[in-house]
Amino acid sequence: MQLDLNLLTALDALLEEGSVQGAAARLHVTSPAMSRSLSRIRKATGDQILVRTGRHMTPTTRALAMRTQVHALVQQAHHLLSAQAELDLATLERVFTVRWHDALASTCGTALIAAAHRQAPGVQVRLTAEPGDDTPELRRGEVDLASSAGPPSLPDIRHRLVGRDRLLLAVRPGHALTEQPVTAERYAAADHVIVSRRGSLHDRIDDALTALGHERRVVASAPTTVTALQLARETDLVVTLSDAATRSARHQLGLTTLPLPLDLPDVPLHLLWHQRHDNDPAHVWLRETATRTLQALFTPS
Repeated sequence: MQLDLNLLTALDALLEEGSVQGAAARLHVTSPAMSRSLSRIRKATGDQILVRTGRHMTPTTRALAMRTQVHALVQQAHHLLSAQAELDLATLERVFTVRWHDALASTCGTALIAAAHRQAPGVQVRLTAEPGDDTPELRRGEVDLASSAGPPSLPDIRHRLVGRDRLLLAVRPGHALTEQPVTAERYAAADHVIVSRRGSLHDRIDDALTALGHERRVVASAPTTVTALQLARETDLVVTLSDAATRSARHQLGLTTLPLPLDLPDVPLHLLWHQRHDNDPAHVWLRETATRTLQALFTPS
């Protein structure tokens, strides 16, 4: 049985966009042409792939099961056929998924997307929230570039140290901690909010305080850095976070910054990617652009 391998590209777009119209726009073909491709895919697979649910299209169980494999095959074919091609940013058409910590996305996301669009107008950037574990998405090709506070443990995940960020406190103007020098005892006696996507009420700050014989009261956890900073502005809660990554947000909210009265190492910032992208010229351009964008955080103004 002979199959048109272009159907893999069409199938990848259909599963990614979830609609004939969206897949057609992504591949720059007409909707009728994409409908014909979907019909051929259905005939080849013996599955409906997308079924109508009200006004929307829903992937079938088999479509969901094959989605990751189809995407990986398309990516592999793309790299195979374009490995020796000279990079032309003016004509480059590609979708990159960048998964950064929410503080980095808020502070540097605009600069990254603006730089990418200025240099390569045909490139699309998906800036996504950071999940709990980066390795599966990088390995499956669902994420092209990620941020991390530490290097990866697996050899097929590459990393680059971009910089190191110190920890500090942010409180509302007039907070009691601003009246006298902050000691570990006064810091521990305050009420705190921490940033945790999973709702944890404990982090390494608590371990450091315990080692000094102190215990703090964590009143709340917030899913994002911006939420935690807003809580600090509106209440007497203290938030402890990285300096450079939150400088812009703290300034906009008018928060007061205080030194952390604990001897903790600076927080490293790493960029992560899968080794399949080591020699991919477009990915090299992406991570160099991302590196320059992030390093600007650590450059004194």
